[in-house]
Amino acid sequence: MEDKEKHTKGSPLKRRDFFKKIGTALAGGSIAAVGIAGASKVKGEEASVFWQIDPNLCTQCGRCETDCVMPVSAVRCVHAVKVCGYCDLCGGYYRTNAKELNTAAENMICPTGAIKRKFVEDPYFEYTIDEDLCNGCGKCVKGCNSFGNGSLFLQVKQDLCLDCNECKIAKVCASGAIKRVPYGTAYKLKDHA
Repeated sequence: MEDKEKHTKGSPLKRRDFFKKIGTALAGGSIAAVGIAGASKVKGEEASVFWQIDPNLCTQCGRCETDCVMPVSAVRCVHAVKVCGYCDLCGGYYRTNAKELNTAAENMICPTGAIKRKFVEDPYFEYTIDEDLCNGCGKCVKGCNSFGNGSLFLQVKQDLCLDCNECKIAKVCASGAIKRVPYGTAYKLKDHA
């Protein structure tokens, strides 16, 4: 069996080839760059497909947080601001059994405090996601889908993703929501009818 398979432009890098190219780049004193859309750019080559979550299939099972090969998952919560209700009682922000509508940690659904809330005008609040704090657990997304309009959803952040040839999360995703998609269709948004 031939160990040295040729990489053609536009096809995904084999894991072995990727690490060989990284090693060569580092040995030469340069650093391999990761592109803004997560495409692994090593000496001018760019991937043309990416791992993405279909938010219409995602069940917020929590495997994105625990099964990613990254120390902190490359999956993050995304907020579709245009469809948000800006509710005071947000299902993606507060736990279902919150005793009071305040920002005390015991009332929040997000375990890392990644969802920020800002008063707009009575009774509206603006919600934003602090990506540095988000770990892709999906608890806020599940809450938003259960008690809100579903403006929160999970997505693979390509600038954080290693773009592994066999995504560990995709292997364990029970709903088949994680797939490779062409660059032109990356960052699929959630359908809102």
